[in-house]
Parts: sequence; C-alpha cells; structure tokens
Amino acid sequence: QVQLVESGGGLVQPGGSLRLSCAATGFIIRLYYMRWYRQAPGKERELVASIPPGGWTTNYADSVKGRFTISRDNAENTVYLQMTRLNLEALAVYYCKAGAPSPGGFGYWGQGTKVPVSS
Repeated sequence: QVQLVESGGGLVQPGGSLRLSCAATGFIIRLYYMRWYRQAPGKERELVASIPPGGWTTNYADSVKGRFTISRDNAENTVYLQMTRLNLEALAVYYCKAGAPSPGGFGYWGQGTKVPVSS
C-alpha cells in the first residue's frame, strides 16, 4: 500500500534542532517531488521546503530559509528535514508530501509529526 510515515518530532527548546524523516512504502519517491509542510494551531497548512526528484535544487519558505534543510535519499526511499535554530513560530505539525512539480497538484500525504517548541 502507498504510505508516507513521518518521524522525529518531539519537544524542543527555542534555538534547538531536530531532524524529521519521511519514509515511503508502496511507491518509489525517485519519481516525485518531495515537500515538507507545516500547520500551526489554528492556521493554514503552509509549504516549508521542497526538493525535485533528482535532488538538484531545493526551495524554502522565507520564514525558514537558512535554518531548515531538506534532503532526500532515493535509495532508502526517504526524505529528511533538518531543522536548526527553532523558534516558537516552528510550533506545528509537520507533513511530508510526494507530488507533482506543482505544489498544489496531486500528492501522497503522510500523517504528520508534531514539533512542540517550548521553553
């Protein structure tokens, strides 16, 4: 079955770091753009980072640029999000998505992992 499973979320202090992972089963992520989204309480889901099938480039939201790094290991069928210098704005549920070149297009979604930033 097609499935994306995020892991690595957990409580972290402001200024701390976490690495999230997203492991795929049932399909090959090498064929897909991979993206990370986050949804803060009471707010809309927003695109945080994206990486194309071959990993030749990356894109980030201005709010996380310079602090977050998206990467992929196609051989392991896994995508990562390294997060550093976390602030309270990072408090959210983080989701990965395998999709088309357009962010709003077709995609497979994971169930999400929480990043509760607290002092």
